[in-house]
Amino acid sequence: MLSKTDLLELLREKRLDFQIHEHEPLFTVEDSENLRGQIEGAHTKNLFLKNKKNNFFLFSCDENAKVDIKRFSKSIDAKNLSFANQEYLLQHLGIKPGSVSPLALLNDNDQNVAFYLDEKLFESELINFHPLINTSTITIKTSDFISFLLENNKKINIFSLKSYSITKIYE
Repeated sequence: MLSKTDLLELLREKRLDFQIHEHEPLFTVEDSENLRGQIEGAHTKNLFLKNKKNNFFLFSCDENAKVDIKRFSKSIDAKNLSFANQEYLLQHLGIKPGSVSPLALLNDNDQNVAFYLDEKLFESELINFHPLINTSTITIKTSDFISFLLENNKKINIFSLKSYSITKIYE
């Protein structure tokens, strides 16, 4: 499993421009809003979900988005979604609660987690995620983030919370 140090090294090897911000541990959106300071770009909340068939989903959306999990579940044809527990989080993404980030998809070697990115985030210039630990935040160009995931064989479903539908798929 990748660590924060491994991830940062990989980003540097790819010559991606990013900023790293160190801060107190952030566990919730409220923590983030109160403790992160003035970090540019779109801020996120990341929902790690599963259904009864043990299919896993990661949805990264704007930190203030209201997500109807039941409607999201129906729209992606994944009946009965609920939040996955910390054992699944560690098993599939190699991270602990509070550190959920699509960058952890690099630890999903078996491609068990389907990734959905909020269209609002997709349209932002800069995006922020934890680099596998909640005491840091990475700010990166959204286009570089997309390219980075694609280079690492991760499929990205762009999802609209306005229409509750997938608007684009990157593979």
